[in-house]
Amino acid sequence: MLRNPKYVYGPNENYIPAKLNLGDFLVKRFKEHGDKVALINAVNEKRITYNEMVQAAVNLAVSLVRLGVKKGDIVGVCAENRLENWSIVIGVASTGAIVTPISVGYVKDELKHILNISKPKYLFCSKQAYQIHEGVINSLSFIKKIIFIDDDRPKGELCYKDLTIASTGSLIEKNVNVEEFLAVDVDGRTDTAFIMYSSGTTGLPKGVMISHLNVIATCTVPDVCDPTLIVLNITPWYHAMGLMMMLVYMGHGTKTVFLPKFEIDIYLQTIEKYKANQLTLVPPVILALTKTDIKYDVSSVQVILSGAAVLQKDTIDAVKKKFPNLKDVYQGYGMTEATVMITINSHVNGKQCKTGSVGKVVNNTVVKIVDIETREPLGPYEKGELCFKSPMVMKGYIGRDRSADFDDEGFYKTGDIAYYDDEKFMYIVDRLKELVKYKGFQVPPAEIETVLMQHSGVRDVGVVGLPDEDAGELPLAFVVPQAGANITEKELQDFVAERLSNPKHLRGGVRFVKEIPKNLSGKILRKVLRQMLKE
Repeated sequence: MLRNPKYVYGPNENYIPAKLNLGDFLVKRFKEHGDKVALINAVNEKRITYNEMVQAAVNLAVSLVRLGVKKGDIVGVCAENRLENWSIVIGVASTGAIVTPISVGYVKDELKHILNISKPKYLFCSKQAYQIHEGVINSLSFIKKIIFIDDDRPKGELCYKDLTIASTGSLIEKNVNVEEFLAVDVDGRTDTAFIMYSSGTTGLPKGVMISHLNVIATCTVPDVCDPTLIVLNITPWYHAMGLMMMLVYMGHGTKTVFLPKFEIDIYLQTIEKYKANQLTLVPPVILALTKTDIKYDVSSVQVILSGAAVLQKDTIDAVKKKFPNLKDVYQGYGMTEATVMITINSHVNGKQCKTGSVGKVVNNTVVKIVDIETREPLGPYEKGELCFKSPMVMKGYIGRDRSADFDDEGFYKTGDIAYYDDEKFMYIVDRLKELVKYKGFQVPPAEIETVLMQHSGVRDVGVVGLPDEDAGELPLAFVVPQAGANITEKELQDFVAERLSNPKHLRGGVRFVKEIPKNLSGKILRKVLRQMLKE
């Protein structure tokens, strides 16, 4: 009946509406922002207001029901970042159907794997996505209907405008009255709104079931964004960070400029053109910016929000030198299984921020750090596995019993090693599964990587354990040298040995490579590095 003094509790301030359909929630939120511009595509300069998005969403919802879409049906969205995506998401959610966002960048086997997890009955598809994946899409019998987002589509097929633009003889002959629109009733606590996919850094992606309540609770977390700032976004919207943070931003009425992909020169031009104030990025992009000679006016940038992977303090310090008016780099910590966030480091509304920390626990969330062996809760500065429970934690994985991933108290076991300080700021050390086991010592690869990135001749690095009969594993570094750098294995081994304790020395050696394999979120694919050890 009493709070555990070793648990870390977030504030309990969220407002959760009585009606728990995500589509209904977003329609009401977006209506509050009226004719304010919501999104601008920086490539073609097309834009959409909140009212226009809502009208398209309710038209699409009614059209989908007339096509036969029912509560619980699964609807895939395979497209690059584009204006139409959000009316599709809101419209589908309003019908009680389930949205599953799909990466255009999947290769054939990846796409087959994730589609066989969710088995969508309907699929919204861009021209670009269809050209790449036509063979796989048409080979799957559970996909009953493809709706093309672009006007250019095969003869006799429906497109996005057929469902959203009122015209004689179409699915809707006049615009749906937004004031009279009613979303389908759902049980927000148990009904699924999204099927997302885990990052797959340590194995094949799993289907993550996110409920309506999970997303609404995320959208109502306070102090995550300042709606007066212009946001520049390049994170893909099929990814939890990209999708959910956009819903948070738009729920607060933010104006967001977006680019479908990252090209550094175009990105910097876009900052200058639109006077962007906040950049939402992943660590590899921030790292690229630190190594770029910036020739554009980026004085408008006040805030950088980093997520999806841990950002090292040295990188934060380096990027601050590139943007003259940058107040701070905010880090959040989260995962697909948390809908998006567990902690946030933010100055919004005067809150304190600590460089290198991933911040404090967000509202209505409880975190405990437990001993890896005994599972007993730990106190400040003691490193263990981070576990959490929250109204934002997923329902579970498709086809997998919850007991494998949650403990007896209902805490989700993240597999991340972390600790907190006396002020309850959280710090992420590494992945439990990625620790190098050297003679009984648990060595965090990220700690060695941070040191190696301080070397002027190193552009990128990834550390794994090299199997060893006597020691168990030996720390080994894959290194991408800076262009023109002439560095040796011995030089880097000595560099690490001078800065880290004995178990963390590079006894496994150094291998020089052209690139470090990463997923689109910037997480190092250590399973690929381990495969490279065998080559």
